[in-house]
Amino acid sequence: MATTTKKKLPLFPLISLLSFTSIFYLLSQFRNTSSSSSIKAFSSIHNFQIDNNRHRRGSCDYSDGIWIYDESRVSRYDSNCKEIFKGWNCVKGNKANGVEVAKWRWKSNGCGELDRFDPLRFLQTHTHTSIGFVGDSLNRNMFVSLFCTLRSSISDGQVKKWRPAGADRGFTFLTYNLTIAYHRTNLLARYGRWSASENGGALETLGFKEGYRVDVDVPDSTWVQAANFHDILIFNTGHWWWAPSKFDPVNSPMLFFKNGQPVIPPLRPDQGLDMVLEHMKAYVEEKARPGAVKFFRTQSPRHFEGGDWDQGGSCQRDQPLSAEQVEELFSVKNNGTNVEVRLVNEHLNKALKGSSFVILNITYLSELRADAHPASAGGKKHDDCMHWCLPGITDTWNDLFVEHLNSIEHRS
Repeated sequence: MATTTKKKLPLFPLISLLSFTSIFYLLSQFRNTSSSSSIKAFSSIHNFQIDNNRHRRGSCDYSDGIWIYDESRVSRYDSNCKEIFKGWNCVKGNKANGVEVAKWRWKSNGCGELDRFDPLRFLQTHTHTSIGFVGDSLNRNMFVSLFCTLRSSISDGQVKKWRPAGADRGFTFLTYNLTIAYHRTNLLARYGRWSASENGGALETLGFKEGYRVDVDVPDSTWVQAANFHDILIFNTGHWWWAPSKFDPVNSPMLFFKNGQPVIPPLRPDQGLDMVLEHMKAYVEEKARPGAVKFFRTQSPRHFEGGDWDQGGSCQRDQPLSAEQVEELFSVKNNGTNVEVRLVNEHLNKALKGSSFVILNITYLSELRADAHPASAGGKKHDDCMHWCLPGITDTWNDLFVEHLNSIEHRS
């Protein structure tokens, strides 16, 4: 039998190797805990791009591409998911193309097809995690999509309703201790009715009699605790800032307050949005849990044609738009019915540049999908050309969300 002789390793090289390994480990730990997130914004038709360093596939821009129809594509959950709001259930609402809405898949120009995320794997890799959606009903649209997708992968009895930290609704997936919640807030900031005081004041002197008071530096109570509760946050705002039917500039204007006092001279809504974004950004970055991942979703487009929702506008298309049709409908220079989508994104770009927020850019891929709104499904009095069918395009938003989340976690 052959025998081997063990050689003694020289002591000095061994100590050097151990020292180098220890230093490398400490440096890598320091880098992981101290490096801050960065956002690389660029000015173009599609507004935003995620920092390339965050992405596993290198220089990727999922915001630009085409939709491909796939007859064999099956919805990841069905229309019986109980969390789907009745007005968004295009299959049960008998929308003519209700089933086809979810048969389109997104192929980006730079990265190829966007993969569907695996709901069971997501649950397994995000145990003991809390995810909070903070924003208006379009964020609820996305929240419901995520819930129904995750719910489809587990058996009955593994989900419990639970509304944490002032949430409007929420659920915990018990086996994995994963919680997802939706915090409803229209403006991010606190607001409410305002009426002139008998004693007078700065606003009364200017002739204001009533309106809506918006405190730019005070978070809405519905999500004030969410920033330090959730491990992952997805914010949005936008539609309510361009809503003359709610905030009539003459009869019920938005009146902005800071430090409890009215801002004089009064601000336009877009100026107020800038102030709110600056204060909310600072608040979240101060209050967020260590290591929390903070997303801000870009504006979701409306597709009213022939007028706004209360002017006979409709969205009866059954196919995605062409790139040329998108420009005609959303170009800022055309000042169309749906132009606010890109105006809002300009304000988001300015406010979030250089912050630790990750931009979740869903705008352009959604601009193409004029066919994916509930429209008149379910016998609506007015076409709903703002929210989205479920199953539908917000499923793709969540694919994009999970893709970026995986990239961030992979890097960390």
